Amino acid sequence: MFTNFGVFLFLQRDIRSEIFKSSISLAFLCRLWYTEVSKYEREARKYLRLLSVRRCSLIATIVELVREVIEPAIQEPYELVDIDYGKIGGDYVLSVFVDKPEGITVNDTADLTDIISPLLDSIKPDPFPDQYFLEVTSPGLERPLKTKEAVAAAVGSYIHVSLYKALDKNKVFEGTLLGFEDDVLLMEYMDKTRKKEVEIPYGLVSKARLAVKF
Repeated sequence: MFTNFGVFLFLQRDIRSEIFKSSISLAFLCRLWYTEVSKYEREARKYLRLLSVRRCSLIATIVELVREVIEPAIQEPYELVDIDYGKIGGDYVLSVFVDKPEGITVNDTADLTDIISPLLDSIKPDPFPDQYFLEVTSPGLERPLKTKEAVAAAVGSYIHVSLYKALDKNKVFEGTLLGFEDDVLLMEYMDKTRKKEVEIPYGLVSKARLAVKF
């Protein structure tokens, strides 16, 4: 009886030992699996970031190249306001935003398209990786303010400004541009129910555009 009980205890201890070893092995395998998954996730994220940087760099290069080629051909009373290249739905679209003092008409866009299209075809080697549609259009009511001159011309207007980093705990301001002197925008905006003023260094501005006041 004692012998059998001793054998039982020995076997029970041996089973517990094997279970403990198995648990360690399982934990090790799980940790190893998660480590490998994390490594592949890091590599995938790094690759996606690289693709994003390359794509942004390619778009910036195309936009600058197009600007160099077409800007001299867009003469007064027309003004080249902005160029945008990207995918809309399933198609790539090159948008050329043009304006003039009295506003752009359909005939204006048709005439400008006839001027711009051959210039784009003349760029060698072709910088566009895919087929694209050319769109010549007005910047509309929310015209971008791409230059200091455009910002200066917008004094007195209602504008939308995005910043590279927060100022007074805000990265976005929308209000009336009261002035633009010494590369500083003076804006009046609403903070809940109170009017406030803020001075924004031009170097902090990532994007600025006219806005519609509701």
